[in-house]
Amino acid sequence: MVQLEHFTTSVDTVVSRMRALDARLPERDGLAVFNRVYLAVTESVDRHIDQGLFTDARAATTLDVRFAERYLAAVEAVADDRRPPACWRPLFQFRRHPGVRPLQFALAGINAHIGHDLALAVVDSCRTLKCEPADLEDEFDRVGDLLVSLEERIREDLMPGPDLLQIADPLTHLLGSWSLERARDATWTAARALWALRRLPDVAEEFTERLDTAVGFASRMLLTPLPD
Repeated sequence: MVQLEHFTTSVDTVVSRMRALDARLPERDGLAVFNRVYLAVTESVDRHIDQGLFTDARAATTLDVRFAERYLAAVEAVADDRRPPACWRPLFQFRRHPGVRPLQFALAGINAHIGHDLALAVVDSCRTLKCEPADLEDEFDRVGDLLVSLEERIREDLMPGPDLLQIADPLTHLLGSWSLERARDATWTAARALWALRRLPDVAEEFTERLDTAVGFASRMLLTPLPD
């Protein structure tokens, strides 16, 4: 299991990196679609921290930055011709496929990041702050609430018009097969399990690999190319 040892104390740093990525990616690139979504999430979290809406600002900042660094590490791996985690591979593989719609790219990226990266980010944060997962639950829930509200906006912004999205449309079935709230609940369970397994590194490694593979499989399904 990869452990991120370097901690960036400012959310502004990861926001700047995402903005730079957005500036150089083609608009229709699947990674660009997700990056714009995630940039909006991170900027929203940053505003909430600045406005004092998190009970523990240091914990919220730590979790948010650790979370973002997982995504940015995957981007850097691909840029350096290294393999990213399995959960991210479908998005990078299909990012330029003409049969995949923008909403699919957004949800596949959210699935990879929530389903895999967030669980590891909770463990990373607990190590950094020398605390238990229960101490981060409020911050986890608040970040999750922001993600859920943003998911609703994403579906509204990227959803095809009513004339295109009929009940028989394959996209309807894909969207109905995935829920951010269910993914978030599963992630919290996975984070607690990983923390409990921290003194059993071999078991923790295997658990993480299985989680990564399972989340990657779900992302691959979400990215199924669809007919026009």
